[in-house]
Formats: sequence, C-alpha cells, structure tokens
Amino acid sequence: MPAKKARKQNVTVSLDREIIYKAKAIAARRATSISGLLAEQIESLVGKDEAYERAKREAKALLKKGFHLGGEGVPVSRDELHER
Repeated sequence: MPAKKARKQNVTVSLDREIIYKAKAIAARRATSISGLLAEQIESLVGKDEAYERAKREAKALLKKGFHLGGEGVPVSRDELHER
C-alpha cells in the first residue's frame, strides 16, 4: 500500500519587520523561504517533543517494573533493615 501523502495547511504568523528582514536573509543563504525555515523548525520541535514523551513513558515503565538490586529475594521490612 503506498504511503499516505501528508496534507499541508497554511498558517499565518505575525512578526516584527526587522525579524522578517533578517529571516529573509537567512532563508536566502539556505536556499529556502521563510516558510521553509519555519516549517523545518516546527517539525524539529515536534519531533524532539515526541521523542521526549516516548522516553518519559519508557522510563516510567522501567521504574514501575523495578530493578533487581541483588539479595536473596526475601522481602525485608524497614524495621528489620534498621535493627541495631
């Protein structure tokens, strides 16, 4: 089955004229447009956020599962651990 083509949608952004002027220069140096620069940055931001959320879920699952820290597997109460 062929991959689904992503549908694009326009977004309007208001920026200071000086920022637009500088962004045009950056875009020209990178052979792209301001729209291309923004799309690249937003895609990167979304990708990083998704990776963070995935890592957080995986870390929580590991913590919930717990770790074997040695010992004989016999549960010991807190009081037993701190007996003198």
